[in-house]
Amino acid sequence: MTYLWIKTFHVVFVMAWMAAVFYLPRILVNLAEVGDQPDVRNRLLLMGGRLYRFGHFVFGVAFILGLTLWLYFDIDGGWLYLKLVLVAILLIHFTWSGRLLKKVEKGHPLPSVQRLRLLNELPVVVLIGVVYLVLAKPDISF
Repeated sequence: MTYLWIKTFHVVFVMAWMAAVFYLPRILVNLAEVGDQPDVRNRLLLMGGRLYRFGHFVFGVAFILGLTLWLYFDIDGGWLYLKLVLVAILLIHFTWSGRLLKKVEKGHPLPSVQRLRLLNELPVVVLIGVVYLVLAKPDISF
């Protein structure tokens, strides 16, 4: 497989993962707003659980493809390390959202809707940083 194909699949799997990163916190917001509707609540919990598992799978594939690009094609630079830090922040956010979903399944309360909405927007800000670093590849030294 050539560099361009590996990079193409990496970008596609990253896009799929980002969809999960964006939508899982939205499911948490919906759970906080659902009130006393057990059918809706159960449906949201089912959707959230499936999305969380899907997100972990596509992250794993994107990670392996990205690692291949980094090591096999010798991509380097300070921008890459900063990008990896931002990706780690996104992964922590995604994992935190999934753990919060699992707590809700066990009957624990959610944070306020306002706090969940704020946390729902955090990945957008981080993603802007990731995209900028990938496109601009600024000369960053550590």
